[in-house]
Amino acid sequence: MSDPIDRHTLLEDAQALVTGTLLIALGVAMFKHAGLLTGGTAGLAFLLHYASGIGFGKLFFVLNLPFYWIAWRRMGHVFTAKTFAAVALLSLFTELQPFVLRFDVLHPMYAAVLGGLLAGAGFLILFRHKASLGGVGIVALLLQQDRGWRAGKVQMVVDVCILVAALFVVDPLRIGYSLVGALALNLTLAVNHKPGRYVAM
Repeated sequence: MSDPIDRHTLLEDAQALVTGTLLIALGVAMFKHAGLLTGGTAGLAFLLHYASGIGFGKLFFVLNLPFYWIAWRRMGHVFTAKTFAAVALLSLFTELQPFVLRFDVLHPMYAAVLGGLLAGAGFLILFRHKASLGGVGIVALLLQQDRGWRAGKVQMVVDVCILVAALFVVDPLRIGYSLVGALALNLTLAVNHKPGRYVAM
């Protein structure tokens, strides 16, 4: 049994959820401004956003709904509650962000690299506090738990598949920049999120 001193408090978990989702929201804003994509459920939300004009936050929240049942059954109610809170926070932040943040100049390559690093750091914070942003993140964590596959590598494979499918929606140059962003994000996870390295709950 883990020492109680190693467990995160409710306040620490709340701070982590807000910090992690704010970092990811900033990465999303950079991707969105540069017309880029990402992978996972967020990638699907981006595709639908570009195609329909519906807000990214609204689409992201709805697309995640089916995954909560899987999370509840396999990961428990605490993980599911934290993940629901993280998804809701990211959806809210991305909807409100245009009122407080605008970019004058933002090169797509810089947006891809920095946006990917910011999102990767945000995911890392969420993972270390036993939360995720639902969707593919839940599946990646389950595979890491059951089979020992690194979550970052699983996410990277899925992300590449989504970006290839996006060739029918986004011009190839933007896809190239998006691949750089996906690489920056997932390398951050692959290097820093390894089974057994971080044991606090």
